[in-house]
Amino acid sequence: MGFDRWTGSSATSPEMKTQFESMEYDERNHSIAPSTRKLSLNAADLIRRNASAKLANPLAGISHAQLEEMGATYARKHHIGDEEDVRAFRKGAVLAQDPRRFPQVQGLTGMELDVLQKEFDNRWSQPKLMYIVIVLCSTCAAVQGMDEAVVNGGQLFYRYQFGIDGQNPRSTWLTGLLNSAPYLCCAFIGCWLTTPFNSLFGRRGTIFLTCVFSALACFWQGFVNTWWHMFIARFFLGFGIGPKSATVPIYAAETSPPAIRGALVMQWQMWTAFGIFFGYVADLAFYSVPDTPGIVGLKWRLMMGSAMLPALIVIAFVFMCPESPRWYMSKNRHYKAYQSMVRLRYEKVQAARDVYYMHTLLEAEREVEANQGNPLLELVKVPRNRRAMIASEIVMFMQQFCGVNIIAYYSSQIFLDGGFSPISALTSSLGFGLVNWLFAIPAVYTIDTFGRRNLLLTTFPLMSICMFFTGFSFWIPKDTMHTTRVACISLGIYLFGVVYSPGEGPVPFTYSAEAYPLYIRTVGMSLATSTTWFFNFVLSITWPSLQAAFTTQGAFSWYAGWNIVGFFLVLLFMPETKGKTLEELDQVFSVPTPTHAAYGLRQIPYFFKRYLLRQHAEPERLYDNDDTAENKDLGYDDPENHTY
Repeated sequence: MGFDRWTGSSATSPEMKTQFESMEYDERNHSIAPSTRKLSLNAADLIRRNASAKLANPLAGISHAQLEEMGATYARKHHIGDEEDVRAFRKGAVLAQDPRRFPQVQGLTGMELDVLQKEFDNRWSQPKLMYIVIVLCSTCAAVQGMDEAVVNGGQLFYRYQFGIDGQNPRSTWLTGLLNSAPYLCCAFIGCWLTTPFNSLFGRRGTIFLTCVFSALACFWQGFVNTWWHMFIARFFLGFGIGPKSATVPIYAAETSPPAIRGALVMQWQMWTAFGIFFGYVADLAFYSVPDTPGIVGLKWRLMMGSAMLPALIVIAFVFMCPESPRWYMSKNRHYKAYQSMVRLRYEKVQAARDVYYMHTLLEAEREVEANQGNPLLELVKVPRNRRAMIASEIVMFMQQFCGVNIIAYYSSQIFLDGGFSPISALTSSLGFGLVNWLFAIPAVYTIDTFGRRNLLLTTFPLMSICMFFTGFSFWIPKDTMHTTRVACISLGIYLFGVVYSPGEGPVPFTYSAEAYPLYIRTVGMSLATSTTWFFNFVLSITWPSLQAAFTTQGAFSWYAGWNIVGFFLVLLFMPETKGKTLEELDQVFSVPTPTHAAYGLRQIPYFFKRYLLRQHAEPERLYDNDDTAENKDLGYDDPENHTY
């Protein structure tokens, strides 16, 4: 296990290893210790590993005196404040090397020592402005969730008005197209606008702009009268969803202190689930609204338009929050970066510490980028990276093909098909939203306690059972056993939400952020994000036609089968990453794919004995039972023996 210098624990918390922490300085705490194996690395191997080591901690091995001088030189070079601020950078540069060892830094005042100690004793004790940032990020997540969810109830009614309420192929494909339009935009356009938007407008500006897009699109949806007009409005919504989904976690990571960074970024999922729940609340709230003279379909128009409310809230107060210090720094506006950070910290020495580390990490990243080849080629041609990519793509693909979003987007129609009344269908969808949100809350604890791979190996079979159970419940006679039928359908869907929330909910993004080496992590995460949006589109556009062709029982069984496939994909191709240092991750992903697959198959009898028969069984150790490098692929291509 690695040793986390922030927490002092022997395992690295996944709360501190999130999608965008490579942009900050958390991972400098995972030093590249001497390997327990005797590895013989060639020049290319050493370059790659040195790149990861440099990004892990650019300040490693520098004396305190040198660090103080470097901090002061940086402050004077960029004309940052007065002598008090220069003194803050002297001490901040030393603290940046290892924040946990602040008692060893000479010259800190008693108040500074108390505040630095509080970062470990009470990590949620933060300035008021930091809590406004937290509220902003949470509300942005709710915007996302509500944008996705209100169509669940609205489509029950606008399909009839648009003449696409039948079971013929035209109706089912157009229903799916309208539902999936934002994700089509996200996958092919929206996500790729994240970088130019952030470069031009900053983090706050991008959040403001995307919320304007969301609010306008939601308002627009309430005034359409044809299916193609609804498609255009919902496609436009993708410009609000895509860049925002990437920018808000970046903004949260770049403004929050290290002690709460991971937890804050992981809250994106929890508050997105809350937004989905709130979308169901809006659907139910406007169900009984009657049409007025000259307005047909007022209820569904209010449902679709109501999603603009949280976006308007964000628009109203986003500029109350400071801009990301890192964005200022990328524009060579170092004093503005420092001023922004000072507003988010109790003491100047904290702000100087964080700003100086950002600066050194940016310099290290630029140096690494200058010395490395094409990152896309590095992702594919290096076996260590390729294995990480395969594992990441598996969990991102399965996040959609486990079937969660057929429930999130179509649950009201599913309940209606099961014999529920319209009001009962909307109420039951509200229940699923509540379950999904509540069980997302403990996910931060479960992902750290049980590990990523173990959670998925446990939850995939359970999700499969829930899918089979829900689908088979549609065979219960509607006329003679109506109560039993609707109870079983509801139970199956709710239990699926209970199992999904701690498993395939939080694991994919956390795992993808950990698996890739630092020097190609941004490329890997871009691939992961585009993958999940693309298959979100595939899932949502195909469900109505799949349900019509396979029947509801067959359609649920289709995704139940994919959960079984997901179990074996994880078993064979996904190594565990919980609590691993950077070097240990290199070793984990250096195990050849056939070797890990064989290891996964050998685990099946172990699982059977230990968890079903409740017998004592010793688990096999794959990574630390060999002291030599013989017959091991080090993770880099050998021209004579290329291992995939």
